[in-house]
Amino acid sequence: MIQEFKEFAMRGNVIDLAVGIIIGGAFGKIVTSMVNDMLMPLIGLIMGKISFANLFVALDGKGYPSLAAAKEAGAAVIPYGLFVNSVIDFVIVAFCLFVIIKVINQLKRKEEAAPAPAAEPPAEVKLLTEIRDLLRK
Repeated sequence: MIQEFKEFAMRGNVIDLAVGIIIGGAFGKIVTSMVNDMLMPLIGLIMGKISFANLFVALDGKGYPSLAAAKEAGAAVIPYGLFVNSVIDFVIVAFCLFVIIKVINQLKRKEEAAPAPAAEPPAEVKLLTEIRDLLRK
């Protein structure tokens, strides 16, 4: 059983999958930072100096100056601004994956379209072909 697991774990697909997950996690952090630290402040500025991270609804009906203040007061809140950030984050990651998969599919199509070089026939086949040609003459 241990040998089977070792063979399974050392297959190329499993290792490729592990590398993909690690790179995907790092890529996700980069995209999240880009959305939260670069895009959302610009969008908020364009929309009238709104901070999406501070958009929330307090379920107790009271007004709070910020999300942090509402949480500090122990109020139940729906932080829909953070949800908007997450949706934009997802859309960017999904679009990047779409572009990557599209490029990979185009490369595969080019490989499939390229004709494979003709294999050199074995020496026996060459010799028999020469004999046949000589007998025809």
